[in-house]
Amino acid sequence: MFYYTYENCKVVRSRHFKRILMKTTYFSSLQSFSRSFARAAKPVLAGLLLTGLSVPFSAFSATVAATPAVTALPAQKAVRSSKKNHALTKSAAKVAAHRRVSVQMASNIHGARVSRIAFSPSHAEPFRLRETDGMVALRSSAALVVDQNTQEPLYDKNSRAVMPIASISKLMTAMVVLDSKAALDEQIDVTDADRDYEKNTGSRLSVGSRLSREDMLHIALMASENRAAAALSRYFPGGRPAFVVAMNKKALELGMTDTHFLDPTGLSPNTSSARDLVKMVSAAYQYPQIRDFSTDTSYDVFTGRKTIHYASTNALVRNHSWQIGLQKTGFTNEAGECMVMQTMVHDRPVIMVLLDSVGKYSRVADAQRLHTWLDNGGVQRVTSADTGHTGT
Repeated sequence: MFYYTYENCKVVRSRHFKRILMKTTYFSSLQSFSRSFARAAKPVLAGLLLTGLSVPFSAFSATVAATPAVTALPAQKAVRSSKKNHALTKSAAKVAAHRRVSVQMASNIHGARVSRIAFSPSHAEPFRLRETDGMVALRSSAALVVDQNTQEPLYDKNSRAVMPIASISKLMTAMVVLDSKAALDEQIDVTDADRDYEKNTGSRLSVGSRLSREDMLHIALMASENRAAAALSRYFPGGRPAFVVAMNKKALELGMTDTHFLDPTGLSPNTSSARDLVKMVSAAYQYPQIRDFSTDTSYDVFTGRKTIHYASTNALVRNHSWQIGLQKTGFTNEAGECMVMQTMVHDRPVIMVLLDSVGKYSRVADAQRLHTWLDNGGVQRVTSADTGHTGT
């Protein structure tokens, strides 16, 4: 029986990530495989440990841990190996602070095969969060908290960075719909034109469904129903193209100079910055329907065929320790997990913006961290991790 592993590692640069490529070598026993893999992986692991990252090598931990010490190399080979290991460790340490490490395995009739050890890009900041000097650490790449009344920044992290905002776009969609003064009780049909042909996402709102404009707006804001937002834009005078023009015009009127919309749902890469989104949330808060619909916990709609029960995409609206006046969540692979909110902390209205967070619950956890931080007096100090960059 033969086992496969890799050695002679090297770091290769590409446009999106750096990865460690390895040459295939054959081994006659599991013990020789384990020894060689341990030798090849050691410098990589060393580089990662220097950055404080935890490495998910659990698939090999038992095998490698049980492997006896590797026999010493001859002096000449040891010197060459040491130089290679040092260069690899240095390269790995350089990129590890920004990358996650993953191990992929495949199996065949001969045994186990390590197919790749790769540094893959991460949207978020550190995996091990530490608070320093009273500053709360977040998993979101960009965040901004401001006093709603004074617009004073209370927490600022990369607030100028321009990035995709996913379904947070629907707040602008709602404002454009309401500004049009179209009848909220008008019936709107869902057609093939409302399907997502870009990312091929599904929807509970089937083609042929008919709802009032008010119900469409309700589930678009509360449950982030994409076909509802798409249908609303189609019924705008001039159709969807005119609707998108109106979205961008409204953004400019609000002073959102970092913002550009391509569609009403956020499935296309609509982009903005945390600073601009504070302006959008402040404007949206002036619409009673947006406040009511976005903070509702659940809602039933009758489509003409059946009744569908929708629930809020934001678990915090069901948390009685929070006073949320407006909220919207968003997610795409490009945007990561996003959230904007208007909420109260010690009877002080604040607006929170969280963008590009990794992990299904990380945006909620970040919001909780900020709420606790403000509760403990963080409101008295302005913190900033703003890099001044205009994009990510």
